[in-house]
Amino acid sequence: MATRFTKEMRIFEALQIHPGAKDVLARYGMNCLFCMGATMESLESGAKMHAINLEKLLAELNGLVDRQKA
Repeated sequence: MATRFTKEMRIFEALQIHPGAKDVLARYGMNCLFCMGATMESLESGAKMHAINLEKLLAELNGLVDRQKA
C-alpha cells in the first residue's frame, strides 16, 4: 500500500514519497526543496507559515498517490 501524506509528515519526507509532490508544494508557494526547514517542519507547520489550507494541500498530495494506484 502506498504511503499517504499526513499533516505530521515532514516536508522532506513528502518530497521523497512522490515526484509530483514538489510541483504541488510549489503551486501553493511552498518552494521547500532547498529550504533547511524542510527536514524539520511538518506539512502542517509549513502550511500554517504560508497561510495555506492544509486540508486542500493534503487532498491534492494524496490525489497523487490515488492516481498512482489506479
